[in-house]
Amino acid sequence: MTETPPNTLQYRFDGPEDAPVLVIGPSLGTTWHMWDRQIPELSKHWRIFRYDLPGHGGAPAHPAAAVTDLADRLLATLDSVGVQRFGYAGCAIGGAVGADLALRHPHRVAALALVAASPRFGSADEFRQRGVIVRSNGLEPIARTSPERWFTPGFAAAQPAIVEWAVQMVRTTDPGCYIASCEALAAFDIRAELSRIGVPTLVLVGAEDKVTGPAEARTLVAGIPDARLALVPGASHLAPVEQPAAVTDLLLMHFSTSWQDTQASIPVPPSPGFAAPFGPVVPVAEITAAVEVPEASAAAGRSDLYDRGMKVRREVMGDAHVDAETAASDGFSEDFQELLTRYAWGEIWTREGLDRRSRSCVTLTAVVASGHLGGLGQHVRAALRNGLTPVEIKEVLLQTAVYCGIPAAGAAFEIAQSVIEEETTPPA
Repeated sequence: MTETPPNTLQYRFDGPEDAPVLVIGPSLGTTWHMWDRQIPELSKHWRIFRYDLPGHGGAPAHPAAAVTDLADRLLATLDSVGVQRFGYAGCAIGGAVGADLALRHPHRVAALALVAASPRFGSADEFRQRGVIVRSNGLEPIARTSPERWFTPGFAAAQPAIVEWAVQMVRTTDPGCYIASCEALAAFDIRAELSRIGVPTLVLVGAEDKVTGPAEARTLVAGIPDARLALVPGASHLAPVEQPAAVTDLLLMHFSTSWQDTQASIPVPPSPGFAAPFGPVVPVAEITAAVEVPEASAAAGRSDLYDRGMKVRREVMGDAHVDAETAASDGFSEDFQELLTRYAWGEIWTREGLDRRSRSCVTLTAVVASGHLGGLGQHVRAALRNGLTPVEIKEVLLQTAVYCGIPAAGAAFEIAQSVIEEETTPPA
């Protein structure tokens, strides 16, 4: 482990110095230790490079709010230690980093494994809502519920020590870096680009993964030209932890046979496997039939201002709200919706003079001052997503009480209090 500059990542090496490098990436809320059970076998054949996300595992808290930023930091780290070409395996957000590298830097990636990954992780609203909860309550609510997202119920009941280890990983993560990673996942969407991934790809998923499950895995396989799917029975989201032997065998097979390099493939003898902590399984490999891959956005032919505006509008107001607004428009109101998207969101909200936090403060004040409180609730939600805390929203509304009047501010407090309680209460 080395000193970590802001533009690089905390890392460690395992395995022989003269072997080809295999980079392994973690999922959100975990550290490089989630791959500990794979290292003894994989490091016999490759030099394993593991990294931590910013603010995870004691890494310096330099937030990265985009997957491309994480990928760029990873490349800068690899450049600093002289690694040019490598295989890559990553779990969840770690898989997103690998897919981004394969798209933007295909000459660097020899082979790819995407574990518990997706071309789009849930909805942007879901991850921005998670950021609001962490900003308001810290990471404890996320830590407590992580085991039910990461492991099957039987494994969680049989392995309390591993469950506690998982909870502690989340608890010790920097909240600001966790929120930034949520923003990165909210913005990640490569559904229309999958066909450009040109390296041999293994898509590996736990058969019981409820976070990024077999459906998402099949979308990846259908879109990536040279991809194979492996389902791991008896595993949920953190398959490398829950079924280490099965995952290790699959990675050994994939990287020993699919490595694209000028050197000969690395011979790997048949592995006898090693005992998994919760029942041996046999991975199920399959090649799926093609499914429909989402096409590029229908807005592609519209003006740049409209496209920019729609992107920002969705990021600030949330997909659910924007979808409802646009679905309710008809021949009479659709021109207004386009004007709103192009002018308010494409021209004003995209200006560089104020950040989004400041624009939310101005917007909340203007809505209260104008008396148009019907839209205040959604703008309070937007303010929370833009990074304002409940305390800061309270201060804005206190300011409006002085300059906009007590009655207007009183009504605004009632609306805001209800929205804040709804948005910041962790799921049961």
